Amino acid sequence: MSTKKIIVTGAVQGVFFRKTAKQQADIMGILGSAQNQSDGSVLIYAYGDAEPLQRFIDWCRQGPAGAKVENVTVTDVPETEEYRWFEILG
Repeated sequence: MSTKKIIVTGAVQGVFFRKTAKQQADIMGILGSAQNQSDGSVLIYAYGDAEPLQRFIDWCRQGPAGAKVENVTVTDVPETEEYRWFEILG
């Protein structure tokens, strides 16, 4: 199990990116959060097993139908927070 910080840039706000990310995370068994950022990006923390986590990252590179993903940056982060589900933050 590991935690990834995922920053998705492009036309990713106002296209249900966070909502569909939650749906995908729930299907794949990924825990964490998704939050819009003031610069127009979406910040995601994703926690899970390596294989489903990679599938989730691959999904983030496409996003929902209305999104135009330009870049996805993925970094490892220490497991300092315990996630109980995947949630959408403000």
